[in-house]
Amino acid sequence: DSGKGNSMSKMTGRDDTGDKKRISREARSQYSTRRIDWPAIEAKWRNEWDQSRQFEADPDQRPKKFITVAYPYPNSPQHVGHGRTYTLADIHARFYRMKGYNVLFPMAFHYTGTPILGMARRVEEGDADLIDNLKNLYGVPEDAISGFAEPVRIADYFHEEIRTGMIEMGYSIDWRREFTTIDPVYSRFIQWQISTLRDKNLVIQGSHPVGWCPRDQNPVSQHDTLGDVEPDFTEYALIKFRLGEYVIPTATLRPETIFGAVNLWVNPGITYKKITVDGEKWIVSQECAYKLEFQDKTVSYDGEISGSELAGRSASMPHRDESVVMLPAGFVQSGTGTGMVMSVPAHAPIDYQALEDLKESEEWGAAASGITPKSIIEVDGYGEMPGVEVTRRMGITDQNDPRIEEATKEVYAAEFYGGRLRQNAGEFSGLPVEHAKDPVRDWLREKGYADMMLELTNTPVRCRCGAECVVKVLNNQWFLNYADAQWKESTTRCFESMSILPQEIRPEFNYVIGWLRERACARQHGMGTKLPWDKDWIVESLSDSVIYMAYYVIAKFVNDGAVSAEALTGGEFFDYIFLGRGQADAVSEATGIPEDTVRKIRDEFMYFYPVDSRHSGRDLVPNHLTFFVMNHIAIFPEKHWPRQIVVNGSVLMNGSKMSKSMGNIIPLRKAIQEYGADPIRLAIVISAELLQDADFNMEAVSGIQGRLEAFHHECAVLKAVEIGGTEAEDRWILSRLQSMINHATESIEKMRVREALHGVLFGFESEMGWYARRTAAKNRRNEGVLYRIHSVRVAMLSPFAPHVAEEMWGMLGHAGLASRSRWPEFMPGEVDPVAVQSEELLRSTMEDIAKILKVTKTTPKRVTVYTAGPLKSRAYRAVLGMILGGQTGMGPIMKSLVADSETSGIKRNPDFVQKAIKDILSDPVQIRNARMESGEFDEKAFLSEELAGLAGLELGTKIRVFCETDAGIDDAKGKARHSRPFKPAILIE
Repeated sequence: DSGKGNSMSKMTGRDDTGDKKRISREARSQYSTRRIDWPAIEAKWRNEWDQSRQFEADPDQRPKKFITVAYPYPNSPQHVGHGRTYTLADIHARFYRMKGYNVLFPMAFHYTGTPILGMARRVEEGDADLIDNLKNLYGVPEDAISGFAEPVRIADYFHEEIRTGMIEMGYSIDWRREFTTIDPVYSRFIQWQISTLRDKNLVIQGSHPVGWCPRDQNPVSQHDTLGDVEPDFTEYALIKFRLGEYVIPTATLRPETIFGAVNLWVNPGITYKKITVDGEKWIVSQECAYKLEFQDKTVSYDGEISGSELAGRSASMPHRDESVVMLPAGFVQSGTGTGMVMSVPAHAPIDYQALEDLKESEEWGAAASGITPKSIIEVDGYGEMPGVEVTRRMGITDQNDPRIEEATKEVYAAEFYGGRLRQNAGEFSGLPVEHAKDPVRDWLREKGYADMMLELTNTPVRCRCGAECVVKVLNNQWFLNYADAQWKESTTRCFESMSILPQEIRPEFNYVIGWLRERACARQHGMGTKLPWDKDWIVESLSDSVIYMAYYVIAKFVNDGAVSAEALTGGEFFDYIFLGRGQADAVSEATGIPEDTVRKIRDEFMYFYPVDSRHSGRDLVPNHLTFFVMNHIAIFPEKHWPRQIVVNGSVLMNGSKMSKSMGNIIPLRKAIQEYGADPIRLAIVISAELLQDADFNMEAVSGIQGRLEAFHHECAVLKAVEIGGTEAEDRWILSRLQSMINHATESIEKMRVREALHGVLFGFESEMGWYARRTAAKNRRNEGVLYRIHSVRVAMLSPFAPHVAEEMWGMLGHAGLASRSRWPEFMPGEVDPVAVQSEELLRSTMEDIAKILKVTKTTPKRVTVYTAGPLKSRAYRAVLGMILGGQTGMGPIMKSLVADSETSGIKRNPDFVQKAIKDILSDPVQIRNARMESGEFDEKAFLSEELAGLAGLELGTKIRVFCETDAGIDDAKGKARHSRPFKPAILIE
């Protein structure tokens, strides 16, 4: 098999910024006439894969890899942005197949939840924007849209659309295991899952806050919202000032600042509501009153009062017998908190500056001038009133100055991390600010001085039905108790043992585990599985998608009719298959499923589980990916816990986030039809490393298309011949091929797929260009070497561009499929270190000559090259050995050289030693190692033999080569003494 040999070392060490433009230029200039019939080639190989059932995985004697990717929600076609996660997972699966693993890569479709219901309702109501997008953006026929008032018809339509797109993209999926989350057996599986969690006391009933759609009357999570926004909320303390019989609640995230409050702010342009909250009369903004209705409070409406009527009145403090005036402020927002704000000017720049501005007012100047800021926090490095100090230092003279925000951040950070409450904070005096919030809040609530309110922090969050979401406190709701300390501890232990790619995403998981709290796992509307113990509730859509990877094993047997929902009335089947509880014969008797089938399913699960690699986008770190791990920990034994998570960034289109409003969404199938699947796959991969946002553009696709067509043409003219006799350049290029294999293999194993692809398809072109120059200078062509190189590169291209790789593989005369060939192995024995170092010497010498000619702008009559003498060579190798051993100091190195009789003579040339140290340290580690491994070689002999022909052809001049110690050397200009190993001196005449 020709998959042996090869690799590339450092990917040529070049910065590939601007690749897309360079690739595109290549495509337009030299490859435009070498066209590939992409639809024909892709259809041909898709059919071959399907007919030969290439990607169906069943247990056998090989080691396995179980690779999964988040299943799609079928409420629209996939666009090129969606293609990134699935393409990366497919590359991973194809790579490990070629490495000899039995790879299971399945796919399913997530129907459950409310998004499809909301979409159906909008279609039924004639939502013009939605219908226009369906027709004109996604190309859905009108007769199909007419049936979209029925939710399942939406899901079925886009299910088929997405499935077809995945096949057209060449994803190597085992479609025998396909299912949807409303399939009857899957519902039985989810009932078993949720019951198992409840038996472990991890499903609890109680009152907890959730993101909520007031229209659908359902909790909402990321998949239920427009833009896939996960609702996030925080708790405000509502400090109760009083105005006669009314409470004036002011919302704050810093209740400890109550001790420094000197006035209140009210917006004169707002009409406030008079309401009764749990029997107590309040005045708040209309938006606040509406939000309070959802927070386990009884709210009734009593009337209205304008902000202008409230301005100038005095409200009594809750914690001491004192009043503060309510002053007008335009910065107070009705949609944030209660629409009333407590003013602490000593520590809040906006409050201080608003008071200063108000002093200029004829109506309010006297009231504002009568207010003195009160300091309650001392912090090192600041005076008595940090808010005042920072505002003045920054030269802020107006409350609308945007620098107010910067000033606020500085003061709050300084006080939070380094501040302490002063003596006027009563029993809390001396308490560090970072520890003061909770005890002060609790004290205020115990005394009846404060209430609480939950507020979304990432507003506005909209449900897919279009309604704006709120925070709701649910009573008697079912929750997954993700706050459980023991569960979190086990999760942390699992993550510590897992591979997380890329590594820099790991802290995000740790952060999520830290803040995670109870999460609603059921809702009362939507598509999905009913709770087995409470049929009024449906399992929430994120809660039914956490361990579905295990169901892929069962799905094959369900789809061929061996397992039915009617047979699974209890949990014994799932207990046996997934947990090994009970006996196969008892399960068979209870379910009617043949005993050998039960055993076969159990054996298949034991073979494929656990999940070896889970792929998903970064946006699912705070929810699905973390829940995936937590639920596996809760249900499965440790040997079946997940082994790896791979997280990728999103996809931009020409530098902008994809959105319908931007008009930059390109449906995946449309892109495939126009450019071909392989160019799309490569453009998605080449534009960014794993966690970066990939910037996709059609110019890059065209350029990649051109490069593939050129590569296709190169393969078409090669014949399958043996390598035969080799010369220096052949041994060098074959060594570089090995380096490329090694580097690309290591890169893919770390999911640095961009790096791997670049090395195989583009980076190695620099090596091929040099090889072509060398062989042209000798007027020779080693067909066997070229055949070997192209065979290796085609095999390595197969996971990335599978269709055209299959075509080129056949053109090269290989039997079987490229996708089923062995991944090229790195063969250290095929690396010739002498060839590598000598060729690099030749290339660098040619480059140095060219640079001199460019700078001097001369036409040379003769070029003389002087190589270093034996003493310098021995000293260089000694210095190289010491540096590889960790010694880099000039003093110790010089002392060691002088002490050795072989190198002691170098003491007369300390400048050489200093420059040699610098030369070696500037080289990559692999170059240093290769030079040490290659041993000494005769630079003069090699350059004499190889440089003359190349320089003569390319520079049209004569070349002479001397060693600096040669007798009869022609060195009238004294150049030879400047020579160093791998850096010959050059004289241009």
